[in-house]
This record gives sequence, structure tokens and C-alpha cells, in this order.
Amino acid sequence: MKHTVSVLVENRAGVLARIAGLFARRGFNIDSLAVGETNDPTISRITIVADGDDHTAQQLEKQLNKLVDTIKVRTLSPDELLARELQLIKLNATPAQRSEILTICEVMGGKIVDMTPTSITIEISDSPEHLQRFRALIEGYGIKEIVRTGTIAIQKGVVTIR
Repeated sequence: MKHTVSVLVENRAGVLARIAGLFARRGFNIDSLAVGETNDPTISRITIVADGDDHTAQQLEKQLNKLVDTIKVRTLSPDELLARELQLIKLNATPAQRSEILTICEVMGGKIVDMTPTSITIEISDSPEHLQRFRALIEGYGIKEIVRTGTIAIQKGVVTIR
């Protein structure tokens, strides 16, 4: 089962290494990891998506809370979070295929950010599920390269992690 963990930490050197080490020691594979400053530059938010059972996720949350630089840890359930990921996708594209690709981008929310005589690069940001559907639609054109950010997530509604 996928677990999304949001961790507020002191914005200091070495914090990410300690968190990654914790996951490695527990044998918990990280599917996605994104780090960025919050509205307070002394605090960063780390969003981790990992696969594992509920017991392991609970243990990791407890271990993360014990780290010195950790301020708050929350595992977000799928029904209470908004998640987004950014992808840049470079496709093979002949002039005859461009209009089809442009139509797919318009419908699915992609944006063309670069075009050459033989390729198109698309930027798209949405939920991981939406991005999987988009990728299925464009795979037939020949994906040359994909660059992805980690998933970022925030809790729905007025509740905050702070």
C-alpha cells in the first residue's frame, strides 16, 4: 500500500540524509521524495511517498518523530490529501503527428514548452493518476525522455500540519 508522509523539519544541512538513512535502515523503499521551504524559511516540508504495510508506516512515523530536527510528522490518508506531480515529457513527433499531440495536451492539461522538427516537449502537472492516463495516451508517439518531480501533497480543508 502507498503511504504519503508529510514531515516538517528544521531547514538545516544533513536533515534529508538522516531521513533517507532511516528509510534505508528499515528497508522501506521511497517511491517519491520532494523537499521545499515552507512560508517560514527556517522550516522545510518533506513529502515522501513509499510503499509498505500499515505497521511499517506507523513505525516509520514514530522513528521520524524521534529525529532531532523533526517538527511534525503526519501520514496523510488518500481521501484527505491533494497530491500533484510535475512531468516534462519529450516525444518523437513528426509534423503530421503534432496536431494530434496538441489536441491531447489541450484536453489533458499539458503545455508544449519546446518543439523541434522531430520532437515535442510537454509540461504537465496534476495528480499521479491523471499523469498515468496522460502517459498512456501519448506512449504510442514514442517517449524519448521523461523527467519527474516528486509528488507534493497537502491536506484538504482548513486543517494544517502545523
